[in-house]
Order: sequence, then C-alpha cells, then structure tokens
Amino acid sequence: MTFNPSRSEFLRASLACAGLWTFGVNAKPANSMRLLIPASPGGGWDLTGRALGQALVASGQAGRVDFETRSGAAGTIGLSQFVSRKPDPDALMMMGSVMLGGIISGRPPVGLQDIKPVARLTTEHNVYVVPANSPFNSMEDVLRRFRSDPDALRWGGGSRGATEHIATAMLAKALGVRIEAVNYVPFRGGGEAHAAVINGVVDIAGSGLSEFSASIRSGQLRALAVTSEQRIVGLNVPTLKELGYSIVLNNWRGVCAHAGLGAAQIQSLIDRVHLATQSVQWKLQVQTHGWTEAFLQGASFADYIQRDYAKLEAVMKEMGLA
Repeated sequence: MTFNPSRSEFLRASLACAGLWTFGVNAKPANSMRLLIPASPGGGWDLTGRALGQALVASGQAGRVDFETRSGAAGTIGLSQFVSRKPDPDALMMMGSVMLGGIISGRPPVGLQDIKPVARLTTEHNVYVVPANSPFNSMEDVLRRFRSDPDALRWGGGSRGATEHIATAMLAKALGVRIEAVNYVPFRGGGEAHAAVINGVVDIAGSGLSEFSASIRSGQLRALAVTSEQRIVGLNVPTLKELGYSIVLNNWRGVCAHAGLGAAQIQSLIDRVHLATQSVQWKLQVQTHGWTEAFLQGASFADYIQRDYAKLEAVMKEMGLA
C-alpha cells in the first residue's frame, strides 16, 4: 500500500521526529541568525553552511549564527520543518541541486513554492572514490564489473535523486545496464557516504570533492573519476567525458528563506549574505575546500533554480528515477 501523506500530516510527522526549533524573533539574542542545514554533519551542505555562518559573523552581518542539522529525504525533511515555522527575517536554510532531486523523486507535500531563494553560493563537481585497498585500480575496472555483474557492485552516495545517483544511473544506461539492477545505497549526506566507503560498506562512492578531499590526500581513498567538464587541478584523474560518457554534472549549494517573508526582508538577507561572501573568511573557506564561487542572488537565482529543476526532472524521468 502506498501512503501519500497530506501536507499537514507530513509537517506534523517531521516535527514530531526531530523536535521543535523555536524560530520566533523573541527567542533569539539581538543580531543573531539561524541556519538550518538539512543534511547530516560532515557533508557538503554542512561544510558550506558553517563556512557561511563564520563569514556572516566575521563580516559583521551577524553577532552569532546558530546551526541546526536535520537530515533525511534529500533535504526535504529539513525543508518541511523550516517552512512549518513562523517566518523569521534572520533565518536561512541551505539548499542545492540535491534537494531539487529529492523533491522530484519523492514528491513531498512541501516544495519550492514554500521558500524564497536568497543566494547561490558555490558549485562543486562530484568525484568517485574507492578505498585504498580496493581491487579496482581505475574507473574502467569499475565499469567493466558494473557491466558484467551490476548487482554485485555497491555504489554509495547521497539520497535518492542526488547528483551522484543521477550520474550512476546515466552510466548504467550508457553501458546497457538495467536501472533496476543498479545496487545504489543512499546515505543522508556525503559525510555518511564517506564513512561507508572507507569502512567497506560500499565498493565505490560519489559525492562532492570537498567531502572526500582530506581522505584522498591522506591515502585512505583513491579518486577514480570526476563529473566535471575538464580535469580538476591537483586531482589527476579522468573525467567521465574523457572515458567516453557525456556526463557532466555539478552540485550547486545556496541558501533560501521562508516564503512568508516580505520583499524588504528578503533583500536584507540577500545583502547580508552578499557582504559575507566578500569577506576574507569566506574566501579562505572557498579556497580550503576547493569550491567554485558562483554567487547569484534573488530573482536571478530563482530563475536558475527553475531551469535546473526542469533539466533535472527531464533527466530523472529518462533514467527512471522520477
């Protein structure tokens, strides 16, 4: 039996599972901000959100930033909690292409209509990695096994509909592997996927480079391929395009606000985030994590989201993921 909860049931269940987070202005110290990160700690949303919080404080746009992580369902559990609360002119939520995939594949009763885009911050391409002791020495080795025995190969990554899930489905189609045969193990974020591949829970994992970079440098993980247009500087591995697969995907990240805020309140948040991204603190974080700055604000960001949503939806329907 398929259970399709109503919007109110979905919101109540999410709040009951995760607990309440009071959003009222009176509950916050003066000049404080709140940032909801709808993913598990250690992943790309978490890293980006905390970097932004530090930059907001360093640039004088907030006296403090309080963080909350609420993972699950490609960010839509956090989304449901965010939109169920009273609109707060000092509150932001992380979002990105993964959340769009979650909305498309899961069809939750909350969606893009419930938020107001504030700013796109960064883009990042995905990398496929294996443990240091893996028998796979190259992406070609992985794909040969994938073609011959797809059920035996365990792929790890973010939630269903994440960019690495889409890329894996696209590889399957290119190799003539049935989508139903793909043994994809979804995790609540890159941090969990990172732990899973290191511990051998999965054979290969995909996620943003920043989530794996420290373990690649230390030798715990070996990078095999990237989803970028060109090779990533400092990471001498081929692109999927080089290997003969026209798969180029990026994973953008940004912040949004509650749809109940007024235009002046949204513009204030845009201005604060923009000033934060001009700070030395932010620039250092971008460099440290290897992100690509991709600032886009307000209406331009909203238009970008709609275009990206349409593109992802078409790909996911073609791949049988929506």
